[in-house]
Amino acid sequence: PDRLAVLAARGTTRLSLGVQSFVDSEARAAVRPQRRADVEAALAAVRDAGIPVLNIDLIYGIEGQNAATWRTSLDAALAWRPEELYLYPLYVRPLTGLGRIGADADAAWDAQRLRLYRQGRDHLLAHGYEQVSMRMFRRADAPRQAADDYACQTDGMIGLGCGARSYTSALHYSFAYAVDMREIRKIIDDYTATEDFSRAVTGRYVDADEARRRHLLQSLLQAEGMPPADYATRFGAAPADDFPVELGRFAALGWLDESAPEGLLRLSPEGLAHSDALGPELFSPAVRAAMAAYELK
Repeated sequence: PDRLAVLAARGTTRLSLGVQSFVDSEARAAVRPQRRADVEAALAAVRDAGIPVLNIDLIYGIEGQNAATWRTSLDAALAWRPEELYLYPLYVRPLTGLGRIGADADAAWDAQRLRLYRQGRDHLLAHGYEQVSMRMFRRADAPRQAADDYACQTDGMIGLGCGARSYTSALHYSFAYAVDMREIRKIIDDYTATEDFSRAVTGRYVDADEARRRHLLQSLLQAEGMPPADYATRFGAAPADDFPVELGRFAALGWLDESAPEGLLRLSPEGLAHSDALGPELFSPAVRAAMAAYELK
């Protein structure tokens, strides 16, 4: 509570808690050990602090999770009437704790995650939330924040702290990324020893082609969609002219909303459900080559 009081006094408008699951056994299975009583106490402290926007993160696809336990977490989160809820699919990264204990993706697990996503989406929509993206849901009566004017595809972003990503119109940069603890400690040591933050050493230049790809992807990932005129104003062409193959594939898969108002490029509900597949479809040859050459640490 004393930390929250400092944040509230300094004008903090949003606080996000990575609860992941209100079921203790699932939290342990996700390598996030915690007790539900402690989670509830933390949420109560946030509400008592009066910070305007509370966000709760939940994960679906955890080993042992089923429709009933997922509903338990959803309802436990809804009891706090959070202004925002994020529903994240569980992903297993190489060299992480989950990766070392053998958790891996297969067709059955993919199907289970998709079922749980749809269950969570429908449950939140039925309880007065609106879908902003595949992951983000906002309570329909929640007050809008000044940050709602931010558009990731057109506005810059400066990330502060080790590991934070930053974007300018021509650069995407961060510090190095790792999951192995020895490598992580080295990255943190390098960061704390840095005296000159005026230059970036880890990142990629964003050329005209990459800027087009980034704008299209980040616009499509928003449930409201994208007026092609916005894209044309910035790049002097229509999205369908720059990406006929990719958009044609999205349409063939049923990922584009054919009922959208004329002039609006928007994902269908099925497209939103498969949002994480859109990114790889829009990777440039240069990025694919860089990924193939990257050495895992």
